[in-house]
Amino acid sequence: MFDVEKVTAQCVQWVRDFFEHNGPGCNAVLGISGGKDSSVAAAVCVAALGSDRVIGVLMPNGVQHDIDMAYLLCDHLGIRRYEINIHDAVEGVKNAMPADLELSNQSIVNLPPRIRMATVYAVSQSCNGRVVNTCNLSEDWVGYSTRYGDSVGDFSPLSHLTVQEVKAVGRCLGLPEVLVEKPPIDGLCGKTDEDNLGFTYAVLDRYIRTGEIDDPSTKELIDRKHRNNLFKLQLMPSFDPEIPTI
Repeated sequence: MFDVEKVTAQCVQWVRDFFEHNGPGCNAVLGISGGKDSSVAAAVCVAALGSDRVIGVLMPNGVQHDIDMAYLLCDHLGIRRYEINIHDAVEGVKNAMPADLELSNQSIVNLPPRIRMATVYAVSQSCNGRVVNTCNLSEDWVGYSTRYGDSVGDFSPLSHLTVQEVKAVGRCLGLPEVLVEKPPIDGLCGKTDEDNLGFTYAVLDRYIRTGEIDDPSTKELIDRKHRNNLFKLQLMPSFDPEIPTI
């Protein structure tokens, strides 16, 4: 049974301890989309450090139809925010590509989150910060993140919590329900996470925690995604002359 009050208290204390050992007095800096993960991660950091030490970075790519949710979160938590539109940067990189190099659709989709993370780090380094990773266990399990985009950070408070558990922590911390239950949209191609994945987070979370799943084809899909994306969770392979090659 998930004890949300206990886990929330432990998570808050973990963030507090991280900063004591990895930057006393530093700020927590994170990208704010208005979705549940960045909302809950920000709320955890505020509970651990206080609102004056949490900085939200809003990064629309042109027009973001749901940016009001990001405003709502920052106002609710009372945190400082910077809004930086990445549209010109994204288009600048695309337009600078050589004429004989055609970007793949996947590279185009993943370019904005990588530019967003570079932007968050620019703000963080300029504000005595540490970057918050906002990924959760469910997304990581099936590789639903952009490598060197939203998958990175200096510390990760939610990466061992499923989507359902993240929502529970958000409620425990008093976040508005509209932020906790906002349908997750990838922010890349306009589809919901569950549309892209082919199954619901509820089904995935149950499988992760209990091993139980009703549909064999969904089990096979989840297992395949998990196997294919394990490299995202591992350190970059590096050559060591002291280790014999096979």
